[in-house]
Amino acid sequence: MGISPNFTIVTLGVADLERSIAFYRGLSWEQRGDPSAGITWFRTSGTWIGLYGYAELAADVGVPADPATAYRGITLALNFGTEQEVDTALAEAVQAGARLVKPAERADWGGYSGYFADPDGHLWETAFAPSFPVADDGTIDIRG
Repeated sequence: MGISPNFTIVTLGVADLERSIAFYRGLSWEQRGDPSAGITWFRTSGTWIGLYGYAELAADVGVPADPATAYRGITLALNFGTEQEVDTALAEAVQAGARLVKPAERADWGGYSGYFADPDGHLWETAFAPSFPVADDGTIDIRG
């Protein structure tokens, strides 16, 4: 591809739109859009998370809406500037209704991370990654 990609949206298929909206609101993320249209958006730093019905998303893609498994071969990551921010983010997610999957710990790659699952089982990593420093504007700089 000669065009530079601009990765700005991740859409998650969810079983219960209202339940998922309540969860992400519980994280205090900015919400946009009208859920009565069947989709809503939550803002992160430089990216939007879309919530859309699980079966409806499968139909839009043109694939069967097979039941989700606990591990889907993907995780979404939230990168923070300190280990304390990782701990705070994990605690806030659990308070909002997430399931703690793996408590934060120092990782062999030199950082610090833990995992939670949202109400639909989507896996989120909360991480402090020294090789991906967070800039003042919330963007990251990949070194190497």
